[in-house]
Amino acid sequence: MTTTVSQVMTKRVVALREEAGYKEIVAALRHYRVSACPVIDEKNRVLGVVSAADLLHKQADPELPSGMRQLSKQTKATALTASQLMTAPAIVIDPSAPLTVAAKFMQDNQIKRLPVATPDGHLAGIISRTDLLSVFERPDADIWDDIIKIMVCEEFTLNVASFDITVRSGVVTLCGLIDRRERALNLLARVRHSEGVVGVRDRLTYPAESQGDEGS
Repeated sequence: MTTTVSQVMTKRVVALREEAGYKEIVAALRHYRVSACPVIDEKNRVLGVVSAADLLHKQADPELPSGMRQLSKQTKATALTASQLMTAPAIVIDPSAPLTVAAKFMQDNQIKRLPVATPDGHLAGIISRTDLLSVFERPDADIWDDIIKIMVCEEFTLNVASFDITVRSGVVTLCGLIDRRERALNLLARVRHSEGVVGVRDRLTYPAESQGDEGS
């Protein structure tokens, strides 16, 4: 099973029109207790994102000395509307993207909330770091079923009777006999990266790697 962004995203999004004023943006962020909002046009297409950090320039930036031109800071400090304040172009993700892709993207770019947009740019929802963690609420029984039916039987074509596999609070323990060390390591890696798995305990038994195996 591969969970996609559309399955865990928040569909009711607090969004702002590009003409929204500074005070309106402040009110929205405080009322809905969010740190950022997507900015959309009249056709519900995502243009950018405005955050509390963007708004703080008005307080944090000192008054510019006469004659000095610091355009990037001055724009944020004197901006009055969402279109002037927002970070653009918008960084978005497709609803069909796997959660693993969304997690890596958000981590790499230090993003806390990511707008979800259809291929034509229309706002579909928003996903947060907390939403990504929802896969770890997956029932142990579902994880066990995937390991037995999909990984052990279908992908690795192993005999289920040779294994004793348990899942408790997302931690998988694999016991049993397997024919090759390489196969055992591949199985462990596959289980470790399956959805909902918190950790893997290796209790597998396999033949020691011989000199002949290393040279083959």
